[in-house]
Amino acid sequence: MTAKPAISFRRALKFFASLKLAVVIVLAIAGISAWGTIVESKYNAQVAQMIVYHSIYMYVALIALCVSLIAVMADRWPWQKKHTGFILAHIGIIILISGSVITRYFGVDGSVAVGIGESSQAVTLSEVDLTVYASLDGDKIRKLYDYSEATGKQAQFFGRSFQEEPLKIQIPEGEITIIDHYPFAMRNEKTVASSVATDGAAIRFQMENANVNVVNWLIQAAAGKTAEQNFGPAKVVLSNSAVPFANANLIVIRPTSKTEVEYAIHSAREGKITRQGKIKAGETIETGWMGLKFRLIDFLPTAKQEVTFKEMKSPTELTTPAIKIRYVAKDQTNEYWLGLNSMVKLFSNQAVYIVSFMNRRISLGFPITLKKFNVGRYQGTMRAASYESLVDVPGVGERMISMNEPLKHNGFTVYQASFNEDEQGQPIASIFSVNKDPGRWIKYLGSLLIVLGSIHMFYFKRRQQAATRLN
Repeated sequence: MTAKPAISFRRALKFFASLKLAVVIVLAIAGISAWGTIVESKYNAQVAQMIVYHSIYMYVALIALCVSLIAVMADRWPWQKKHTGFILAHIGIIILISGSVITRYFGVDGSVAVGIGESSQAVTLSEVDLTVYASLDGDKIRKLYDYSEATGKQAQFFGRSFQEEPLKIQIPEGEITIIDHYPFAMRNEKTVASSVATDGAAIRFQMENANVNVVNWLIQAAAGKTAEQNFGPAKVVLSNSAVPFANANLIVIRPTSKTEVEYAIHSAREGKITRQGKIKAGETIETGWMGLKFRLIDFLPTAKQEVTFKEMKSPTELTTPAIKIRYVAKDQTNEYWLGLNSMVKLFSNQAVYIVSFMNRRISLGFPITLKKFNVGRYQGTMRAASYESLVDVPGVGERMISMNEPLKHNGFTVYQASFNEDEQGQPIASIFSVNKDPGRWIKYLGSLLIVLGSIHMFYFKRRQQAATRLN
C-alpha cells in the first residue's frame, strides 16, 4: 500500500528533473525575453517591464525553472564529491532569482528633484496611482478611492479599453467614470476665454529685439493672482494692483477694463519707473532696455487653459499617458482629460472632488538640500560635459555627488542623473536617481555560487579526463 505513493513521487521527481522539461523551460524563458526585447524596441523599457518581464508568464517560467533545479538536485541524492560544482551552480541560480524577486517587491528605484537652495525628500517612482479625494469644507481632505488599493495593481492601463469596459467610481453625489486612455499622448494646451468670473486674466505678448523674438501667454491662476514670466534680465508681470518699483527690469501689465490694460516699465539702470500708460491689443511699446520691444498681441479679462491630448502610436520624450474622465453629479455632466502627474478639481453644491493621476511618491526618510550645482560645458556649446551637486544631508554633512561619485546613506544610493534648466539655459534644479536594492547581496551571493560551481565543474572534468588518460 505504501509503495504506490513512493513510485508516484519518484515519477514526478523524474518528470521535473528531466532534460526535456528543462529544455522547454529554457526555451520559454528565451522566448519571453525575446518578446520583451521586441516590445522594448517598439515602445520603451517601462512598457516591456510592465507587460512582459513582470508578467504572469515570466513568473510561471521562473517558478518552473526553480522547481526543475530543485528536482534535478534531489534526483542526484545522495550527493557525491563530483556533484559539488553542479549543486553550487543550481543553488546559485535559485538564490539569484530569489534576490531579484526581493529587489522587485521591496526595493526602490526612483528620482528626486531638488531646486538650488531648496530641500526635498520626495522620491518619485515609476508606479502610477489613480486617486479620488473629497473635501466637504474646502479644508479637510479625505480619500474616497485608490485604484491600487482597490485592485492591487498600479494605474498603468496599457492595453485596456475603457470604451468597452469603463472604470466607474461612485461618489456621494454621483459618479466619476474613466472613459478613455491613451498610453502615449501628446499634450496640447491653449489659452481660451472663460465665462467663469473667478478665473484670472491672460495676455499674449511678444518680446523682440535684434537677438530675441519670443511669443508667450501669461495667465493668472485665479482672479486677482499675480502671474510672472521671467526672461533672466527682464520680467513680465500680470497683476491687478500696482507693483512698487523693484530695482529690476520689469514690464507690469494691469487690467483696467475688458479691452484695455495699463502698463508700467521699471528700469534697473535708471532706478525708477520710466514709462506708464495704457495699451491695447496690437500695440507696441519700447522698454528702454536692451533694445527690447513689448507688443501686446491679445488680452483676455477672464481666461482658462484648455488641455487636450492627441494619441500617438509610440512613445517619445514629449508623450505622456493620459486618461479621460466623465463627471456626473445631479445637474451637471462634464468631461476632462488628465495627463500623468496632473489633477482636476470637480465642484458640486456640497463638496469638491479631486481626481489625481500621479506617479507614486514615497519619502526618502531624510532631506537632501542642494547647496550648489556645477555644470561643465563642451567648448563653444551649451551641451553639458559634466555636472555635480554639492548637497547637505543630516548625519552625513556636505557631500559632492557627481556622475561617478554617488552618495550612500540609510540603505539608499543617490546618483547624479540630470538637471533642469530655465529658458536662458541656466541650471535651476538637480535630478537625482535614488536606488535601494535589498536583494543586492543575495544576487551577488547567487552569482558567486554560479561562478564557483562552473569553475569546480570544469576543474573536476579536467581531473577526470586526466585520470582516464593515465589509466
